[in-house]
Amino acid sequence: MKATIWKKITVLVLILAVPGFLYYLLTAKGKNRYKPLAHFGPKEVAKTSHRFHGKDIPDTNYYQLPPFKLTDQDGKPFTEADLKGKIFVASFFYTHCPTVCNTINKNLSYLVGTYWKNKMVYFTSITVDPERDTPDILKKYLQSFKPESNRWVFLTGDTTSIYNLARKGFLVDAVQTGKDDFIYSDKLILIDQDKHIRGYYSGANTNDVNRLNDEIKVLIAEELRKVDKALY
Repeated sequence: MKATIWKKITVLVLILAVPGFLYYLLTAKGKNRYKPLAHFGPKEVAKTSHRFHGKDIPDTNYYQLPPFKLTDQDGKPFTEADLKGKIFVASFFYTHCPTVCNTINKNLSYLVGTYWKNKMVYFTSITVDPERDTPDILKKYLQSFKPESNRWVFLTGDTTSIYNLARKGFLVDAVQTGKDDFIYSDKLILIDQDKHIRGYYSGANTNDVNRLNDEIKVLIAEELRKVDKALY
């Protein structure tokens, strides 16, 4: 039984993770060195520790995304519990914004198509104009990209909840400055299965989007290694 599970894990790593590993193994002036993804946000030293090379190393408590409750494009409640055990990419936008939102969401559509077979990876796009972006509007906007997966979710809610989630949850800017004027981050935010922030990327920058693609694969490999350790 364990051998079968291990075989499946190996296949997944080869298909999904190897390109990401190559990217990191070839960094640091060409030396073969694995570079794990960073953790973003405040952190603190835990009271527990682990052994490494015969030494006790203090554990670290990393920042975690707080609970939230929003509404998806189908009008259904959507919370952090719907992403339990998932890797996901979050972003902020509004449907009637100028060109930048369209560029960001086209890049997201490319990533959604890349991972359409992988049930570990989700994408969430959160409107900063919930008064106009109702579920019906979001659903129509989402369908305009003809997504290849139902794991791209568009979210709305009340203004206070969304702006607090942006600033105090994802640690990015989001504020309304006028009737149709908004200041919000163009970042795509990579979140791991434990709700830790693992990366920020400009959604309108091709190099950053490609880097995110690589780092999603690295994160998939990281999560699969946890499964491997749990089995043995």
